[in-house]
Amino acid sequence: MKKFFQNSYLGIILCFLYAPIMLVILFSFFNTADFSFANGFSFESYSQIFTSEKSEALLDALKNTLLIAAISSVIATVLGTVASIGMHYLPRRAKRLVEGVNQLPVINSEVVMAVSFMVFFVTFAFPEGYLRLIIAHVAFCTPYVVLAVMPKLAQMDSNIYEAALDLGASPAKAMVKVLLPYLAPAILSGFIMAFTISLDDFIITQINKGASTGIDTLSTLIYSDARVQGLEPFWFAVFSIIFVVVLAVLLFVNLKKSTKKEEKNI
Repeated sequence: MKKFFQNSYLGIILCFLYAPIMLVILFSFFNTADFSFANGFSFESYSQIFTSEKSEALLDALKNTLLIAAISSVIATVLGTVASIGMHYLPRRAKRLVEGVNQLPVINSEVVMAVSFMVFFVTFAFPEGYLRLIIAHVAFCTPYVVLAVMPKLAQMDSNIYEAALDLGASPAKAMVKVLLPYLAPAILSGFIMAFTISLDDFIITQINKGASTGIDTLSTLIYSDARVQGLEPFWFAVFSIIFVVVLAVLLFVNLKKSTKKEEKNI
């Protein structure tokens, strides 16, 4: 009976999480935005991604989204990894202080972060456009990379790094040959997390992109389009493709990790 309730509870939670997504995917094949089956089964919503009058704006928004996410997540991953290594070797009190400061952007309201970035950019006369967005996304994503890398560092045997130094490696070489390979899974997780957060961001991008630049990401384009006339059917197809791609990447990464663990055990 206990197992039945546990499985039922898990099923209810999964239903609440994924039922809305499944509905979006389902209705993406019926070319409708009002959740009906009146138009019949078709791939019209998917073809409209390339044939609609908004196709050019959609593809530009997709390009901007991927470009900003890729650049900002790479920079955030490098900064977060280096910062994590430095924090790991700080004295205990200083380490706790820095870890607390690192978590402020994570627990703080995103709208507060967005307005703070806007004030900062205006005060120091940063040019509107990609530069503002990349800086804001890097600052917002870096703490998540730190949170992904720090637990792996805490599990590491410090004697490994010290042994490399004793064997004649310089600190830089020991970091490249010992620390980074050991931290690679955590670094990859941090990169994926940073990329996903940047890809998904709306508030920071909307407030800091600048009205005159004409730059739109997927989130800001969806907002501007839905605000005027509601969601059009092709958006359901876009949402479905994004979900399937993200799911495929996550499954690939997890399967690769499990395969490596099995090979090590053998």
